[in-house]
Amino acid sequence: MRARHKRRFKATTDSKHSQPVAPNLLTRDFTPAAPNQVWTADMTYIWTDEGWLYLAVVLDLFNREVVGWSLKPRMTADIVIDALTMAWFRKKPAAGLIHHSDRGSQYASHAFQARLNEYGMVCSMSRKGNCWDNAPTESFFNSLKNERVHGTRYSTRVAAEAELFDYIEPFYNRTRTPFKAMCPRISE
Repeated sequence: MRARHKRRFKATTDSKHSQPVAPNLLTRDFTPAAPNQVWTADMTYIWTDEGWLYLAVVLDLFNREVVGWSLKPRMTADIVIDALTMAWFRKKPAAGLIHHSDRGSQYASHAFQARLNEYGMVCSMSRKGNCWDNAPTESFFNSLKNERVHGTRYSTRVAAEAELFDYIEPFYNRTRTPFKAMCPRISE
């Protein structure tokens, strides 16, 4: 028998910045009528023996598929830009898609906002300090950490990257998400 220790906490949202913040256009309406109308995005962290590894994801709210994601050892704007770029190349959505995130400096950055504009996306941001405004993405992170990350010790970032790829692509996107769509009463 082993005691469970308090998990390490790492803040991923720096909303104390001087960059413009977009209004909350989503207003907790998490049920778009079709794919590629509303994407949500956020970041989380995973501890490895080599230090923190950050994961940024983009979810399509229609089917909760992870359409884009990126892993990096630092929380710069590049991580969210890379996740958005992957999503755009995979899905090529029509202009007008709503991209919803928190107010973090990465999402408010000029570089990220320029990429949203380049792709014809409309920016939406959660209210300050309100995780419920982005509940589906938070729920994905909860599933990821409870089903795969917690209780696992990653000796390297490469080992964590392999495990996260295995969870997101073959398992979550191809097995878990389609199963949930067939069984709507299953909750996260």
